[in-house]
Amino acid sequence: MAVLDIYWSFRSPYSYLAIDRLCHIAGTYDIETKFRPVRPLAMREPDFFERGRKQFVPYLMRDFPREAERLGLPFGLPQPDPIDMDMATGRVAADQPLMDRLMALGLAACEKGKGLDFAKAVSARVWTGKPWSDDAALDAAAAQAGLDLAELEAFARARKDEIAATIEANETGQLTHHWGVPLMVLDGEPFFGQDRLDSLVWRLDKLGLKRVDGGTQSD
Repeated sequence: MAVLDIYWSFRSPYSYLAIDRLCHIAGTYDIETKFRPVRPLAMREPDFFERGRKQFVPYLMRDFPREAERLGLPFGLPQPDPIDMDMATGRVAADQPLMDRLMALGLAACEKGKGLDFAKAVSARVWTGKPWSDDAALDAAAAQAGLDLAELEAFARARKDEIAATIEANETGQLTHHWGVPLMVLDGEPFFGQDRLDSLVWRLDKLGLKRVDGGTQSD
């Protein structure tokens, strides 16, 4: 069976723009989907925004709303930002409790076969300006994905070392092909960006992988 690896970030607006279509792809094609959350670039390369080009963030803030409007998706800035970062200087804080929690919950959801569903529910809150970081919001997101927040938290607490190792493995695998997200890798062939999902679908169709029974997704 063909394998589709999906490298995805909770802080990436483009990952949010892709998540509905990724869920559709996972449920439409006869593929094994492996959802692999990675930490945001601000954590993987803490000095990126300090040393990066000054045009990066202003362009992103113009392009993301435009793409969301084109795709017919609601959008808004995160409240709060999942990353503790000084947007004026690009300096990233050493401790990132919000993202650490999100990553742990996301990996726990993957273990229960609901990683994509959980990511969809959470990112729909993060990137539409809705409350997302408190227990009530995360509990609602987990329930939307068919999960229980308390169970996810318990799993994350009991498997800290395993989760850390999985995150490291995901990020190593990502860098084999690209540094950005969303990154989809179909049997070793990379497709980077939400604007390459049409190319991925084209490839899946060319390989004749569309399901005939509706199917279900996997993580």
